[in-house]
Amino acid sequence: MRPRRRVLRSFGLTVTCLIVGGVAPVLAQFGASSAPKPSGRVSVYTNVARTEFEEGVSRDFQEISTSASYSLPERESDGLVYGLDFRHSHDAAGVRTDRLSLYEGYVGARAAGGRLMMRGGHLWLNDLGALGSMAGAMVEVRSRPDILSNVSAVRAGGFAGLEPNVFERGYVRDVRKYGAYVAFEGEQSRRQTLGVVNVKHGSLTERSVVTAMNFLPMGRKFFMYQAAEVDLSAPGGQSHRGLNYFLTNVRVAPTLRFDVQGTFTRGRSIDARGITEDSLNGRTVTPTTVEGFLYESMGGRVSVEVLTGVRLNAGYNRDKNNRDDRPTSRMTIGGYAGNVAKTGFDISGSDSYVDRATGPYHSRYVSIGRQLGQALYVSGDVSTSLAVLRFSRSDGVVVEMRPHTTRVTGSAVVNVGRSTSLLLTIDRTVDEGSKDLRVLSGITYRLR
Repeated sequence: MRPRRRVLRSFGLTVTCLIVGGVAPVLAQFGASSAPKPSGRVSVYTNVARTEFEEGVSRDFQEISTSASYSLPERESDGLVYGLDFRHSHDAAGVRTDRLSLYEGYVGARAAGGRLMMRGGHLWLNDLGALGSMAGAMVEVRSRPDILSNVSAVRAGGFAGLEPNVFERGYVRDVRKYGAYVAFEGEQSRRQTLGVVNVKHGSLTERSVVTAMNFLPMGRKFFMYQAAEVDLSAPGGQSHRGLNYFLTNVRVAPTLRFDVQGTFTRGRSIDARGITEDSLNGRTVTPTTVEGFLYESMGGRVSVEVLTGVRLNAGYNRDKNNRDDRPTSRMTIGGYAGNVAKTGFDISGSDSYVDRATGPYHSRYVSIGRQLGQALYVSGDVSTSLAVLRFSRSDGVVVEMRPHTTRVTGSAVVNVGRSTSLLLTIDRTVDEGSKDLRVLSGITYRLR
């Protein structure tokens, strides 16, 4: 009876969310007459797969996943605001319990001439990046547009609440999250943000982090995006303070036919919650857990449009994928051609030469697609030497390279009217010791 009860509870929560999404537009009529119109989408996907191993053993997988979102776009005037965004997956074989992720489910209002924002519920504060998930309340104050030169608005906010579970209803026990942020906004979506996030787990400080983001565009010829996290205290009282994550992406385009892009990423992934739980329960925290998963990547790419609709690129990267790996070199050449010779075919491809300590190899990708009529687009892809993310408790994730993998994929997208899209994808993967066949189908309906 327990699995059935879990399904009924998940179904009940889904129905409740849909009812709230249906009632909210009616409540919005009490706001300003010029209130923006809500929009959203509902998608249902089925994922069926079979993996066959050399030993003659096979494993089947059947999943039904649903996602739904419905919200009012950001408004400048006073009035009601609301949003709903959730994911649900059901394992048809019954091996795994149902998973439910409620990313957003909030109701709030903007007041004081649009300068005061209040929200309550399940929130995702985009100004805080990956640390922005919270169930609680937030208050934000926005300045007048003319308060600073070259700044269209200054926003400052505070928040407090609980930590939602990732794949199920409810909240993480004894965990509280609170903090504040400030954001400076300008023309062409320019934004600089600075935030402080504190996560308390019982009597310990699980995380105390300063987050920063910077998006700086200059016309069409230059943009720079940066993001960083700095731990003010040792995560769980056991790891290390200091820089936890840094990303920078710079693109320079002197002309429409030529651009140069450079990227640099450095960081670590530490299971701060696992460290904290072990400390509270008196379990030994190993040095491997404290160090976590370290990674780094630095490189650049040059892109040139040699003919109208034909673009070539070449790049070089230096990567460190896992804590114990030596840095590896990755050289890539590729290109894209749209409507080749006016046949309607779109072609793209790339070839990456990876030089690892265990030996060099090529990772190749080729894709060809074509629009058939006004409603149907079909494509086929072939890729080799895939990279797989493998999750572990101590390191978070480990990048596992598979040089001898080949994957062939065919897909079709059909637009039925203006609101409905159908998707069908068939995927065949052959690796050392295993073969995998996967069929993904789905339907998306856009709410306007």
